[in-house]
Amino acid sequence: MAHTSGVHALVRRVHEERVLAILRERGGLSRAQIAVRAGLSRTTLSEITGGLLARGAIVVVNTDARRRVGSGRPAELLALDPHAGQYLGVDLQHARVRVVVADATHEIIAGGQAAYPEGTGRTGRPAVAFDLIDRIAAESGINFQALQGVGVGVVGPDADGSRRQVTAAFAQRFAVPVVVDNNTRFAALAEAVADGTDPRDLVYIRLSDGIGGGVVVGGRLVAGGRGMAGEFGHIAVDPSGVPCRCGKRGCLETIASVPAVLRACGLATLGDLAQAGPAVHPVLDAVADAVGRVLAEAALILNPEQVVIAGNLATAAPRVVTRAASVVAAELTPVGGAGPTIRSARLGDDDGARGAIAALFRQTPLLTDYPSTIPAPGAGRSAT
Repeated sequence: MAHTSGVHALVRRVHEERVLAILRERGGLSRAQIAVRAGLSRTTLSEITGGLLARGAIVVVNTDARRRVGSGRPAELLALDPHAGQYLGVDLQHARVRVVVADATHEIIAGGQAAYPEGTGRTGRPAVAFDLIDRIAAESGINFQALQGVGVGVVGPDADGSRRQVTAAFAQRFAVPVVVDNNTRFAALAEAVADGTDPRDLVYIRLSDGIGGGVVVGGRLVAGGRGMAGEFGHIAVDPSGVPCRCGKRGCLETIASVPAVLRACGLATLGDLAQAGPAVHPVLDAVADAVGRVLAEAALILNPEQVVIAGNLATAAPRVVTRAASVVAAELTPVGGAGPTIRSARLGDDDGARGAIAALFRQTPLLTDYPSTIPAPGAGRSAT
């Protein structure tokens, strides 16, 4: 019985996606017109559109009374609700929060970012996110009355149990299913599906305020036994180096994160780095060499099709990506065979938030066997 119910839900979802795609492409259409284009019976179409109307994914925009010929009741015209935020993707980064909002067709319709006030700890970050979400809603006219789910990316491993607190905060605020995971792993998912190819084997690293990563193996986004797969930032590259916040010394994050690079270059911002010229090349080359060695070791173990280098450091200093790619190629040459494609990320710094939404969609084989979303408690929905 449960299997039958699951199949029915999957079929219903396929039909919903077809109807939404038609409305996105054609605009306002009657139920009869949608049924013909979707290849559905009127009974099935009525059930599908009824559900979409009930949750606010589509709205009645008009009737065909003006252009109708003959007698009979005018047909309602249905269209996507341009003001309904159906999915929220949130990335609680080290220094700021990023939010993206998607509609019923999974298109991003709004987004924004906000820095944390000084001294904001992990448990205080959701409140900053809520304020940003309220601001985005007010500025864009979006409502969340038909919200279907929230995906939240958080930094680092869940060593202190803070993910449970984040889950509870968002579930209480919005009363919808919430999925929480490492933000860089979400970013890896977003990058992997960005062009629709879904590579079966991919290694992703983000060089930003911190350093993290994600791994796709055999067409699966890997969480790992304790949810720590892809923590490239805490691989020690200089055992006698400076202390890392994880307790070890000389981790990649102490060398190749944005704060570490800016300190080594004597600069204040990434904008300064982009304008510094050859004076900072020695620092950038040392950073690229360290990143390249870590990625080469990962490539030797995992043999990926693609290696993606992302983050605002990679954007501000493309030299790091180019040199790191050369290091990987040199390290893998003696092994033989074609090495992986090494490229910059296609997405920007909102990739973690976009990946959080992609996790909610669960339409990609990359998420097969991945941990399920966490159902929300029966709290009241936010009035946002």
